[in-house]
Amino acid sequence: MSKEYQFGVYIGRFQPCHNGHWQTIELALSKVERLIIVLGSHRVAMDIRNPWTTAERADLIKQCLSAEQQAQVTFLPMRDWLYSDNLWLTAIQQQVSEITGESDSIAIFGHHKDSSSYYLDLFPQWKFIETGNYAKLNSTNIREAYFSHQQCPTDNVPPAVHDFLKTFLNTDRYQTLCQEFQFLKKYQEIWSVAPYPPIFVTTDVVVVQSGHVLVVRRKASPGKGLIALPGGFLQPDETIVDGMLRELKEETRLKVPAAVLKGSIVDSYVFDNPGRSLRGRTITHAYFIQLKSGELPQVKGSDDAEKAWWMSLADLYAHEDRIYEDHFQIIQHFISKV
Repeated sequence: MSKEYQFGVYIGRFQPCHNGHWQTIELALSKVERLIIVLGSHRVAMDIRNPWTTAERADLIKQCLSAEQQAQVTFLPMRDWLYSDNLWLTAIQQQVSEITGESDSIAIFGHHKDSSSYYLDLFPQWKFIETGNYAKLNSTNIREAYFSHQQCPTDNVPPAVHDFLKTFLNTDRYQTLCQEFQFLKKYQEIWSVAPYPPIFVTTDVVVVQSGHVLVVRRKASPGKGLIALPGGFLQPDETIVDGMLRELKEETRLKVPAAVLKGSIVDSYVFDNPGRSLRGRTITHAYFIQLKSGELPQVKGSDDAEKAWWMSLADLYAHEDRIYEDHFQIIQHFISKV
């Protein structure tokens, strides 16, 4: 019996896959010959919003599928492009096209739950099929209960996902995530008494020399142990540039005079995606400093940085999944211009 569409596309992060996701997958498989499941947030650093890798998420969905269904499903890992819908769209369109060829029998499945679902309207060339919101489930609530109560959800996820989450409770990674969750919860509680929702202003800096970028390892939560750019919160009595230079010196002890650093600023940009930080609404003013080629200046981790070092641009891409928040995309933004 032929299906209504040759191909279907279902986009999500599946952190974790819950019964609402599973209902949509079953609906899609009943209507399409082949389903492409786009796994978002590919290769992001582990945090309480993205606790499981792309491979883990794909494997969990596979465990929920029968052998016949597995033959119908193709997984498509997809990086986030927080600051360019067009680049994200291009990546999806290109990779879906490689699978579907010239077929025009393509449907996209999803639910318009809130403003975050705007991406469903970015594919007018595909037939949109509204799936509804099964039992009003969402992964955010499931993760919050999982990391705060330290118990496994039972009624809201497929059996294979429940078994995985139950086993995951006993891992070091789970304990690290619980600590991160508690830190962020306390952090947000402190600011909950403010008369208005707080908006934090930070600075970050991308310093590049001879094919290397200056990075640090974070000493404390959030993102303890992750690779990050030198930066931090702006103080009330300083300009943004001065705040950036102060944080750069405090965290890396970079052996370059401040006047040279200031004179080597070649670009700046404001990164303001509302979801870029789990701490809350955080807008960062990032600067790009391009130093002249030559021997790399000495650096040493200090203040909030456990370690500072010069990382080759090749190593940067190899360690993409260990880079804090959107710092990889900030680096990409600047180095793509030189």
